[in-house]
Amino acid sequence: MENFYSKIIDAQRAHVIVSGWQKHGEKVVFTNGCFDLVHRGHVEYLSKAADKGSKLVLGLNTDASVQRLKGPTRPIVDEESRAIVLAAFEFIDLVVFFDEDTPYELIKTVQPDVLVKGADYNVEDIVGYDIVTQRGGSVETITFVDGFSTTNIIEKIASEVKEKGAL
Repeated sequence: MENFYSKIIDAQRAHVIVSGWQKHGEKVVFTNGCFDLVHRGHVEYLSKAADKGSKLVLGLNTDASVQRLKGPTRPIVDEESRAIVLAAFEFIDLVVFFDEDTPYELIKTVQPDVLVKGADYNVEDIVGYDIVTQRGGSVETITFVDGFSTTNIIEKIASEVKEKGAL
């Protein structure tokens, strides 16, 4: 089995690998997110994204990016740890960090065939839609698993701690 650490790479290396895959007929899917506390909803979403092609590239927000998007108490799990957990999934082929608020530049570098986000987005509003569709690729959405979100998990833990006192 491939050492999953080797799946965690930079954008330029991802471009080279993805180009090679595409030359050999692979259909490359790209999705992105923070994936702070990985839960069932994340696993099902990522598995469904992987099913839309033959290779899955995951753009992962850096800690600084997560903090700008989610606030000063996030992320709960540091970027290296999040990347290692995600790279361990068999259906994720590459994990690539991005530090911006959106993965636009990463999508431009990687040039995937399929771009996937959650169904809470309108397809035309998904960051990178223009890049992927101009190349003849597709942009698709996946419905989330109800009842699973990192925010809900954090709120449940905080409520339990408050109710029972400090651990």
